[in-house]
Amino acid sequence: MNDTAVVEIVREAMWVGGLSAGPILLLVLVIGVLVGIFQAATSINEMTLSFVPKLIAVMLLVLLIGSWQLQVLVDFTRRIFERIPDLGQ
Repeated sequence: MNDTAVVEIVREAMWVGGLSAGPILLLVLVIGVLVGIFQAATSINEMTLSFVPKLIAVMLLVLLIGSWQLQVLVDFTRRIFERIPDLGQ
């Protein structure tokens, strides 16, 4: 296995990681900003107010796109296992 193959595998792993985690992270970011604006406008400093909406939104998003995320990860894993015979070259 040469340097180019290793870089390609790492690049693909980073892409798959970003692709599977990106929607959840983006959703949490948007909800965090909205809750932060709401808390600043109303002077409510309750910690659970920022945690509970994020938790509920992440649970709903995982229910919606969880099967797609799992399929992306399974496809990547399958491609990695298919490359195992080429490791000795």
